[in-house]
Amino acid sequence: MKLWQKEGNEAGEWSRIVETFTVGRDLEFDILLAEHDVLGSLAHTQMLQSIGLLTAEELASIHSGLNAILEDIRAGRFSLEPGVEDVHSQVELQLTRSIGETGKKIHSGRSRNDQVLLDIKLFLRASLRQTAAHIQALFERMQSLSEAHRERLLPGYTHFQIAMPSSFGLWFGAYAESLCDDMELLLAAFRIADKNPLGSGAGYGSSFPLQRKMTTELLGFSDLNYNVVYAQMTRGKAEKAVAMALSSVAATLSKLAYDVCLYMNQNFGFITFPDALTTGSSIMPHKKNPDVFELVRAKCNRIQALPNELTLLTNNLPSGYHRDLQLSKEILFPAIAEMDNCLEMTEFMLRHIIVKDGILDDEKYLHLFSVEAVNELVLAGLPFRDAYRQVGQAIEKGEFHAPAQLNHTHEGSIGRLCNEQIRVRMKGLMRSLG
Repeated sequence: MKLWQKEGNEAGEWSRIVETFTVGRDLEFDILLAEHDVLGSLAHTQMLQSIGLLTAEELASIHSGLNAILEDIRAGRFSLEPGVEDVHSQVELQLTRSIGETGKKIHSGRSRNDQVLLDIKLFLRASLRQTAAHIQALFERMQSLSEAHRERLLPGYTHFQIAMPSSFGLWFGAYAESLCDDMELLLAAFRIADKNPLGSGAGYGSSFPLQRKMTTELLGFSDLNYNVVYAQMTRGKAEKAVAMALSSVAATLSKLAYDVCLYMNQNFGFITFPDALTTGSSIMPHKKNPDVFELVRAKCNRIQALPNELTLLTNNLPSGYHRDLQLSKEILFPAIAEMDNCLEMTEFMLRHIIVKDGILDDEKYLHLFSVEAVNELVLAGLPFRDAYRQVGQAIEKGEFHAPAQLNHTHEGSIGRLCNEQIRVRMKGLMRSLG
């Protein structure tokens, strides 16, 4: 029997057909919410005892039973039984079997609407912290590589044309700073998820004298969603905020993956990886394919579609709960795991990257230094347009000679990477996540 079923209203064949369709894949993702569901119930029942809806003895019994279930979840022994509708039902069923009729009291003052909303926000909060840790690990790898290869020059391109001198220090450092901006969005999404919806019920509150600030503190939220109607409106909105943050991280990784695939190409030959980290061809013995980065690029391009998918799911819904929102879990939850996997694999691959020396010694990169030559003339007193014309004419006549050295000293340039300032920024963002 479902939590919402009345006596004598058992499921027939038609009901089973409808249930199969409406449940869909939801039980797969409910398992991911199990720990958070129990944590929410521990806080909720403690609040119920404070307002006189549970005795101290009942609370002790409930907490003992819930903690036993929590231990099973963390040990991988928890599952949803056949015929059980959702994770909330399974927890309540196991608790009632364990401690008796008192277990049926834990739903007082709650609806499954605010219960699942709470579970999702707790899940998103924990997931974002984990993703942030993966971002930080990749950030540290990028910064380390930037420092290690700061003296190795690299051609810079605009329009796929040879443009100006760059360096591996700049290249790795650019992606490190990009991850800082991605973390800004991740932090914004975290702050949206870090508000307690518990007590909003089905979206219209409760006649019980609930102490919502108490559960907010017990669950470690920074604040609560005050308006009960809006609390329910955050279902889908919080997920979309997370999707936007993941999309930003994915864009950084996709661009990096493209660069890596390009720079491994023999026509560039800037970097390579050990054979064990590349794949070969069934007929071409010389091949070293960057399959890991091609898949990172593809997976991250899919993740960038998440905000649009969630927009299409939610943009024509009025206020209040609608079953459409169930699908947000199967859109977002696998993408979070995929994002973490891409971050881990990218960091792992970059531990073993091989950077080549002397790239700019090749004659085809001679004109990379044309701007350096123009600037030298300007510093000697020649007007910029005259200097530009003089160097351009030397290039056309085949008489151009590159300057003896680079003089890039401003913030963020080849000679002054500002990695420490970028590191301080990332540390501040990580501290804000708690």
